[in-house]
Amino acid sequence: MHSDNEKITPRQSMIRGGILLAVTFFAGWLAYYAGLTENSQVMAASVFVLIIGATLLFWNARLAIAFIGIAILLGGRVLTLEQMIVSAELDIILFLVGMMTMVGVLKDLGLFTWIIQLVINMKAMNGKLFCIIVVVMSAVMASVVDEVTSIVFILALIFQVCDTLKINPVPFVMIAVIGTNIGSSGTMLGNPVGILIGTKAGFSFADFVRWAAPVMFVSLLAALFIVLVWYRKDIQLLTERLEARRKMQLGLGPLVRIPFKRGLFILVSAVTLIALHHKLETLLGVQKNTLLIVAPLAISGILMVWRSNRARHYIEAEVEWWTLLFFMMLFAVAGSLEHTGVTEHVAHNFVGTFGNNPVVLTPIIIFVTALGSAFVDNIVFVAAFIPVIKELNMTPLWWAMLFGACFGGNITAIGSTANIVALGMMEKRYKKHIAFFEWIKIGAVVGFVTCVVAWILILLLMPYMPEMNQIGH
Repeated sequence: MHSDNEKITPRQSMIRGGILLAVTFFAGWLAYYAGLTENSQVMAASVFVLIIGATLLFWNARLAIAFIGIAILLGGRVLTLEQMIVSAELDIILFLVGMMTMVGVLKDLGLFTWIIQLVINMKAMNGKLFCIIVVVMSAVMASVVDEVTSIVFILALIFQVCDTLKINPVPFVMIAVIGTNIGSSGTMLGNPVGILIGTKAGFSFADFVRWAAPVMFVSLLAALFIVLVWYRKDIQLLTERLEARRKMQLGLGPLVRIPFKRGLFILVSAVTLIALHHKLETLLGVQKNTLLIVAPLAISGILMVWRSNRARHYIEAEVEWWTLLFFMMLFAVAGSLEHTGVTEHVAHNFVGTFGNNPVVLTPIIIFVTALGSAFVDNIVFVAAFIPVIKELNMTPLWWAMLFGACFGGNITAIGSTANIVALGMMEKRYKKHIAFFEWIKIGAVVGFVTCVVAWILILLLMPYMPEMNQIGH
């Protein structure tokens, strides 16, 4: 997408600003032409397009433009304060705050460093095994913690290996990113898209394990086969360099003793609580998804008491407040589309064009979401699409949107947060940049194949999926 350090000249700012205003006014005119005759509907659609445009043209100013957008909607009486607060999805924001805080503690406890060293010191290591481990570990860590934490620690492993063996890191960075984006669809913890879809559709953690994880796993195998063939020369070179070091009786790095056991206990406890949230909620008679939100918050609170001297650091440094505030504004603006009836209108037109057969709609949702997520931040695209899927009210379409959003993130360098973080880390360390077309060649192949795999598997699973009114019962 963009680097947060991207510098734009005044001339570029003026040109981009002109484009953004022109697109926003055009969106308003198009909304009116499409039959959205109420002023509130036109304003809601225009402001949403304004924020999407800001993520593309003014990445650093996206939050500022989102603030202005909310102010316009409130000042123009499109949204009430109560509607804004409800639409801002505070439950999702609190869940993410809890998870980010907990991950900060796990970093401090050395859990991720221990995992890296475990891999580095494997005696039977070769290029192919290293790639398999990178893909699987990226996917598992992304689905258990989150995609950004996963990519940061996997790249630490890749950089250490590539520096020691003096090989090009780019293929292995790509392999890690591909595994991370696919793995982030396996549970509702891996990607903000997952928790957003889970809470909106009423899916529990167990629903993700039952329906999403198997599709993720098969798609991961397909992607693994592609990258092993695509980067076979680089993988072979890694094997040769490893064998040369073994003959010289050299390892890949020093082994450091790390107190990981507490970190492992915390992670297992948190994931277990979240995994059992639906059963515990039923047992205790509390509102659905309450314990899903409570678990990371409660564990984070206990950890902050335990490590009180670092508590402020965890909240101030480990929680991505800039991103979370942007999500809140985005969700509120997307909510305005629902409150003003824009999404209902779009859903009716969608059904009028494509019908309401889930067999037909599933591939359309997957590929539209994948293409949209490849060029616009996937959370932005999903936030816009969710009210439409809600109107259609079919279980397979929620899963189609999840896989489209996560797998589409592999298509371009701007497709997901993990991609942007990976590019930033590599540029900082090696002063290297992965060209747009270099990325899209492998990204498009992996994105297309994994979306087709997801489409086929959803069709096979469709007869067994519960209706929306049966979810959680």
